[in-house]
Amino acid sequence: MSAAPALPALDWGILAPALLAGLLVLATHVPLGMQVLRKGIVFIDLAIAQIAGLGVIAADALGWEPEGLAVQAAAMGAAAAGALLMTWMERRWPDIQEALIGALFVVASCVGILILAGNPHGGEHLQELLVGQILWVTDRQLLVAAAVTVALLALWFGCGPRLGRTGFYLLFAVAVTASVQLVGVYLVFSSLIMPALAVRHAAPRLRLPLAWLMGGLSCGVGLSLSAWLDLPSGAVVVVTMALGCAVLAGAVARLKGLRAPPAPHSRGG
Repeated sequence: MSAAPALPALDWGILAPALLAGLLVLATHVPLGMQVLRKGIVFIDLAIAQIAGLGVIAADALGWEPEGLAVQAAAMGAAAAGALLMTWMERRWPDIQEALIGALFVVASCVGILILAGNPHGGEHLQELLVGQILWVTDRQLLVAAAVTVALLALWFGCGPRLGRTGFYLLFAVAVTASVQLVGVYLVFSSLIMPALAVRHAAPRLRLPLAWLMGGLSCGVGLSLSAWLDLPSGAVVVVTMALGCAVLAGAVARLKGLRAPPAPHSRGG
């Protein structure tokens, strides 16, 4: 019998910066995601990420340098404006906040599509925004992301409860703007929500470390699988994170003795 073909060697010169980018995103998104889940506004990440991306798309349409300060300012300005708008909407219509955030995401997405409609590379730009280019992050991007991550974590753990509604949204906008250009909208949303969902029934003191651990493992395994299978890295990491978090959620539920609610009985015969 012939031996099974060996898996190709992993190029950690490319994978290591990508893994670091994923870990930097998780560092801020996991604790923020737990707060988002408590507030019941899970679409906020998608909406702010899409609004920040809209700023990038608009800057690109104006011919600004892709990695220049002007593009970063456009993305940050758009995200901050979106955060302030959501703060106002929460005060004005708190009962329909989630629906309004979802509508805002759709509108921002469609405006971005309209701006890219006349661009021959518009499809590529849109795919990069959604799925990201995590394998091609630069040292400069990682240094900036690391500095922003340290500052955000210091603010969150140092004075999180005192930030208030507006402070939370603005901090969230900065975190999302810094990460969406590294890993794309889909992985940003997954990093925010999936680990938080997986540990929601765990003991409070274990939630954050378990969520960080599962997120980090998912990034490492997903990047390795994408290299072995020659598949888009961002998409593979999202699927890997979904599977890993589902397993973790099931394990936590079994340890806590939780059961799924019974299915409703139909009235028909």
